[in-house]
Amino acid sequence: MLFSELGLSKALLDTLDGLHLTTPTPIQVQAIPLVLEGRDVIGLAQTGTGKTAAFSLPILHRLAPGKKAAPKKVRALILSPTRELSAQIAKSVKDYGRKLHLTSTVVVGGVSIRPQIKALAGGIDILIATPGRLMDLIEQRAVSLNEIEVVVLDEADQMLDIGFMPAIKRILAMTPQNRQTLLFSATMPKEIRELSSRHLKNPTEVSVIPAKKTADRVDHSVMHMQTPAKMGALAGLIRARKGERVIVFTRTKRGADKAVKRLETDGINAAAIHGNKSQGQRERALAGFRAGTVPVLIATDIAARGIDVPGVTLVVNYELPNVPEVYVHRIGRTARAGAEGTAVTFCAPDERSLLRDIEKMLKTEIPVEKAPEGTYVDALADPDGDFAPLNKTQRPRQGQRPQGAKPQGQGRRPDQRQGQGGKPQGQGRAANGQQAGKPGANRHHPAAAANQNGDQPAAKSRRRRSDRRPRPEQAGDKAVARG
Repeated sequence: MLFSELGLSKALLDTLDGLHLTTPTPIQVQAIPLVLEGRDVIGLAQTGTGKTAAFSLPILHRLAPGKKAAPKKVRALILSPTRELSAQIAKSVKDYGRKLHLTSTVVVGGVSIRPQIKALAGGIDILIATPGRLMDLIEQRAVSLNEIEVVVLDEADQMLDIGFMPAIKRILAMTPQNRQTLLFSATMPKEIRELSSRHLKNPTEVSVIPAKKTADRVDHSVMHMQTPAKMGALAGLIRARKGERVIVFTRTKRGADKAVKRLETDGINAAAIHGNKSQGQRERALAGFRAGTVPVLIATDIAARGIDVPGVTLVVNYELPNVPEVYVHRIGRTARAGAEGTAVTFCAPDERSLLRDIEKMLKTEIPVEKAPEGTYVDALADPDGDFAPLNKTQRPRQGQRPQGAKPQGQGRRPDQRQGQGGKPQGQGRAANGQQAGKPGANRHHPAAAANQNGDQPAAKSRRRRSDRRPRPEQAGDKAVARG
């Protein structure tokens, strides 16, 4: 089937032809005619299957003949979970609607809200937004949703994972009852099913999720290793594929930043993208990754479905995801648009249960691959413990206390010695072996609290220390902290 057979306007068909797009994907073949009919639609499809065009093309077709949006009003709203995905949708809307006289804008967090308020003041035909920033704009009365014709919930299951569901319900309650609602998701958990039954009117469900959950052109494998060996394995993989685009997924934001620093120490240019980065930092990282000046992108799962960069040949799961379905979205960053790609997972001993959950979901075992040459096991590979927990049998690095051992001198001043004004061993009990309930050391009975040597009790000594004024340098530190 061709796009020309789906009922789209000539202006849209000419634009698609100019973009060298003639054959729709399966989700587009099923969804576009239904959306053009005005039906509510639930679309189940993995990332990278063409969902954006499946809803944006019929929306552009519907809105083109209508009159312009009134000030602070919106005609179509597209909600997405991340800034990157919102920017990607906004670009597609502009590309597809270049021959139509429609306005569109994107509003997301991480950037100044004032330009967004200004953009909405004159009214917008198509608004692409993340739920959190849209709620901010609504509370500031910068936008009204009471004239919306179409609402799209893109990647609904990820918005559920992030915690946007309460905001989405509030947003939908502000829109007209006769709106058209489109919901697209890779999975359909119970909460999303309940949302669709409450807010969609007799929806038609279309699904193109294949029996094999991973892309056919992704060659994926797993390497078993101790956690400290992962950084060497990662550097070895990247060196072996020099000049290729690589995306690495970590479990934490700080872990992503640490991975960037360690790769740069090895002479590998990398950038991190996660929720703690400003919008400008995220855009610069993606721009460098697309241009090839930054060949390695380190990301958290927040970006697993929001990165659409062609030419990614390798995806590395530095740490396994806690949710099995996230594995599919991670490796879906490669082998896009008919290309081929590779996905490699590093599995530490304490992550094997997560690997079993993924294999159970895929209904197949992931092939095991030997770690690349040059891999090293270095106890300093994770000096701050930012990645997965170290194995209990691992030898501690120099100067580090063994796991489970109580550090010596914890809670004492550097010049404080046990037995000289310090708290006796057996914290929580009376000094000198006194049992609980008997008179002991306290500031109200100093005579009874004296020990056999006639020394004053520890409690009184602690009181004197706590009453001291801070040293000048301490006071200065506190002042700086307050500032």
